[in-house]
Amino acid sequence: MSVRMHPPVPPKHERRLLIATHNPGKRRELAALLSDLPLRLIDLLDLGISEAAEEPHESLEDNARWKAMFYAERSGLWTLADDSGLEIDALGGAPGVRSARFAGPDADDRMRIRKVLELMASVPWPQRTARFRCVIALARPGEPPTLVEGRLEGYVAFEPRGTYGFGYDPIFYIPELGKTMAELPLAMKNQISHRARAAWKAREILRQWLAEGPGE
Repeated sequence: MSVRMHPPVPPKHERRLLIATHNPGKRRELAALLSDLPLRLIDLLDLGISEAAEEPHESLEDNARWKAMFYAERSGLWTLADDSGLEIDALGGAPGVRSARFAGPDADDRMRIRKVLELMASVPWPQRTARFRCVIALARPGEPPTLVEGRLEGYVAFEPRGTYGFGYDPIFYIPELGKTMAELPLAMKNQISHRARAAWKAREILRQWLAEGPGE
């Protein structure tokens, strides 16, 4: 882990929240979803933390909890960590907790999408049901994390569509909208996504924490 010697010091009344991700897409989404709170949002790179917490567990809940505790203890800050996954019924819930590693540790989004589509090639439309799940863990140093969850139901499309978003967004089809997640601008995605639904719940917890006392 590499940490800058003298990170910026906020005013005493300002509470900092560490968004514990190296994924710029997640960082942008979460920053937008939490923008109305009186918090200074920072990320791992702001603190010079390049070390990635391992995700050794077999559930989204346990991985989110582990990451939140890991980074809260190292930073001394309130920390928000999440673990998200695409669960495909025809694949027995895969890729699920292994969504980011489904096509190997060095695969990019296109490679992961290609693997899913190959495995789903013979699956008819009614059986292509899937869901995005997001578990957010909020941790304060020295305290057990609080977990919340959001989910969004949909289908696995037959081919990628759209240029917005990241991850599996281009093949996640939302029947109510007639579009894939990657065809939705960020503002619209942030109204319906699994991460948005989890973030709304997380926001209420953060409001309660803020009401308990002054910032750092």
